[in-house]
Amino acid sequence: MAIGANITSIVPFLVIGGVPITLQTFFAVLAGLVLGSRLGAFSMVVYMVLGLAGAPVFAQFKGGLSMALAPTFGFIVSFIIVAFIVGKLAETKRNTAIYVTAAIIGMAVNYFFGTNWMYAAYRFWFNAPEGFTYQMAWYWMIFPLPKDLILSVLAGLLGYRLEKSVLSRSRFRKQAA
Repeated sequence: MAIGANITSIVPFLVIGGVPITLQTFFAVLAGLVLGSRLGAFSMVVYMVLGLAGAPVFAQFKGGLSMALAPTFGFIVSFIIVAFIVGKLAETKRNTAIYVTAAIIGMAVNYFFGTNWMYAAYRFWFNAPEGFTYQMAWYWMIFPLPKDLILSVLAGLLGYRLEKSVLSRSRFRKQAA
C-alpha cells in the first residue's frame, strides 16, 4: 500500500489539481479480495495508524497526525471500508464475476466516501479554491476514474487468479475454515 501511495515519487506528473494519482485503490481492493473482509480491513487500519503515527506511508511520503485534517484523508479512511466490503462480497461466492463486481463496488465506495470527505474538508476546515462547489469536487475525480476503473477490474481478475492458484490451497485458508 505504501509503495502504491508513493508511485507519484517515481512518476511525478501523476499529480493533478493537487491530488496525487496513486495505486492505493487497487491495493485496498486487492487486500479485501486476497485477505478477506476482516484481515483486509485490519491491514488497512494498520496502514492508516502507521501513517498517522508519522511513518511516511501516505501519498508523497507524507505521514503524521496532521494528515487526518487533509482533504484526501477520507480516501485513506475509505480503504478500510473498501477492503471490508470487497472481502465480504468475495467471500459469498468465489468466481470471476463476483471478484470483478466486488472490485468495482469497492472503487465506487472509495470515490463516494473520499470525495464527500474532500468536499467537507475544503468547505469547513481547509482553504477551498475560489468558486469551489460539490460538483467541482466530483469533476476532480474524473481524472483518476479511468485508471481506477481499469485497475479495479485488474485487481478483481488478479484476486481471483490468486484465489484459484495459491490461496485456495494455502494452509492459512484451511485453518480459517
